[in-house]
Order: sequence, then structure tokens, then C-alpha cells
Amino acid sequence: MTYQETLDYIYAKLPMYQNIGKSAFKKDLDNITALCASFGNPQNKFKSIHIAGTNGKGSTSHILSALYQYNNYKVGLYTSPHLVDFRERIKLNGELCSKIFVTDFIARIQVEIERLNPSFFEITVAMAFTYFAEINVDIAIIETGLGGRLDSTNIIKPIGCIITSIGYDHKDILGDTLELIAAEKAGIIKEETPIVIGEIQDSPKSVIIDKALSVNAPYHYYVENTYQTDLAGTHQQWNIGSAMKLISLLDSVLPTSKANNNAALLDVRSISNFTGRWQTIYNNPLVICDVGHNEEGFGLIASQIKELGLSPIYVLGFVKGKELSGLSDILPKGLAYHFVKPDVIRGMNANEALENFKNPTKDTSHSYDDLEYCLSEACAACIDTPNSFIFVGGSNFLVADLLLLVKENKLPWNA
Repeated sequence: MTYQETLDYIYAKLPMYQNIGKSAFKKDLDNITALCASFGNPQNKFKSIHIAGTNGKGSTSHILSALYQYNNYKVGLYTSPHLVDFRERIKLNGELCSKIFVTDFIARIQVEIERLNPSFFEITVAMAFTYFAEINVDIAIIETGLGGRLDSTNIIKPIGCIITSIGYDHKDILGDTLELIAAEKAGIIKEETPIVIGEIQDSPKSVIIDKALSVNAPYHYYVENTYQTDLAGTHQQWNIGSAMKLISLLDSVLPTSKANNNAALLDVRSISNFTGRWQTIYNNPLVICDVGHNEEGFGLIASQIKELGLSPIYVLGFVKGKELSGLSDILPKGLAYHFVKPDVIRGMNANEALENFKNPTKDTSHSYDDLEYCLSEACAACIDTPNSFIFVGGSNFLVADLLLLVKENKLPWNA
């Protein structure tokens, strides 16, 4: 199969969370264990760090990758979901894995796919572990997909772990209290393996500490500091503090230098190929996107908008089933609200989003079928309104649609 045929095969064949939601989530580790066993258990052939959390795990994973890259290590990075290119999930020193590897891996594992009927996520995890083993990485940074205890990534034996934050998300799978969610995230903690705890409330934090104590895992807290970095937002200081603490704990295994670490923090975005988090897409008009999609994530976005000091014109899209009324109370009041359906099966209809978003300015709310046209309308409003900017978000998938338009040079301000 060609690369495109390979992607078509795995998208069509394998249950994928972004398309069918909860039913794609496997509540055991049987498939991933069997898949990796068929490749000689590659997850045991490299050192790894495991990252979980409601928000911040993707940022922290990229920060760690940048830090170790600047210290001349060969760094594997597994994150999800991808935004534009499937291979964003599997990187080596910030570079996407090759198309040839993807097609070759699927050809090698096709018999197991037909036998086990694994999920899309299980296949990508097995693919990443195989890639990192075959290229012999010095360290692999592994981000959980959903939760931790039953996440397919949770068959690794990491040398260190981080839990970045605990908030409400995926309550139908992880539980409807912060304590239940914390227990699921804490499932990544391994015996006698150091765990760094990020910015987490006292009650869920106590759940994580209890888990660490039960397996004799030394627990530590992130380092509070003001770090010079190319990443915007107070929350990134928490994520950097978590990464810096873990790096110090692992210094005897993977030594780093202060000079290299400081340089890395100023270059996280480019060296780790990090996109979608408070990312400036264009400057005139100013267009910023962010993948935050739950209450905690919206709170962090709201802080950034207030700090920016400009009036937002929102372009928002959500997935079906998302409770929107609470989210609308978090964001600062916008000059206008433009709703559009993300281009995935689970995307929420734009009219439904408009109706369910508790918006104080209904007369300036609009729904669209097409993101490109939606952006052109928002762009016109922004140009006509001094001290305003466009914010695009609400879902990973809407940000992905935006970045695809960027890649294809189809944005209205480029016309």
C-alpha cells in the first residue's frame, strides 16, 4: 500500500475516538500487550518518561523533548491527537517519523490487526514504541491519551512520571469527581519510580500521593519559578516547573546543563515542533488559536485573553455531547461569536452550538457551514474594529481545520 492507502486503511479499519467517541476506548490493556508482544515488546527496549494530566500534558511533553534535545540526546516523543499530519504523533528530535516507516509497520502488523481488531490508538501506540526501539532513542517522552490506568501507553516501565493537572474532562469514562479522575491519572505511577505533581488541588492531589505511597514511589512537586520561555501563559510556568523538577531528579541517568536548559526553554516551539497552544497564526489581523477544550483549559485561555488586553472575536467549534453552558461563562465577553462545525464525524452542528452556548450577545452570534468563509467574516469584523483579535478554538479538531487551511494557504487574509 502507498502511504495514503495505509492511512485510509487504518482510519477505515480501526475504531477511532475522534469519530465514534467513548466506544473506541478499550477498558483493558490486552490488545496493546498482544500487539507489542508480536514485536518483541519494544516498550522495554528504551528509557521512557510518562506524562498524564487533564491539561498540560502535551505542553509538558514537548518541553521535556526540547530540554533533552538541547542536551544532545536522541529524543522520541509520542503525543495525541495529531492536528494536520498523522505523523505528528511520533517524532524524533522534533521531526515527524517517515512515511515509509508508517506503511512498513502497518504491513508488518496487518495480520494482528485482522486478528485482534484493535483501536486506532492502540495501533499508534504500538507503532510509536516500535519506532523508538528500532531507532534506539536515548529517552522517549510518552503522553497518555485518555486517563492513565487503562491507557494503552501504560505498559511502559518509565524512569519518571509527571501528572500535570486534574480537571473535569471525559467524565463518562474517567469519573465525575476530581478524586475519581485523579485515581485514573495516578494509574501511571510505578513502583519506586519518581513522580512529579503539577498544579493540582489538595483533594485530588491527596489521591495521587496515596497512590505513590502505596507503591513506594517518591513524590515531588513542581518547581515554582519565573522561567524565560517562548511559551505564553502562567500555566506554562507550571508545566516548565514540572519538567525541570523531573529533569533534576533524573540527572544521574540523563545529565543536563543549566545553559542548555535555559536555551531550550526559549526555543520549545520550533525545536520540538509544537503547535496549537496559544499559537499566533497571523498578525494583521491578529489570529490566535488554542486546543483547550474543557473547563480548566478554557480558564487558562480566558487568562491569556485578559492578559492580551484586546477584545476577542470568537470562532468556536465543538464536538457532539460537549456541555457548553459552563464554558461560555468562563470566557471574557466577545465582540462577536462565530460558530462552525469541526470537520469530523463527531463535530457539533454550528446551529446547535450557537443555541447551547450561553452567549450574552446573541445579536452578534452567527453559525457557518464552512470554516474558510467563517474566518473571512471574522476577519472583516476584526479589521473594522480597533483593538480586537480573532480567537479560534473550542476543539482540537477545529484548530486542526485551521492549521490545514494554513498549510494549504487558504486563509482569507492571504487572498
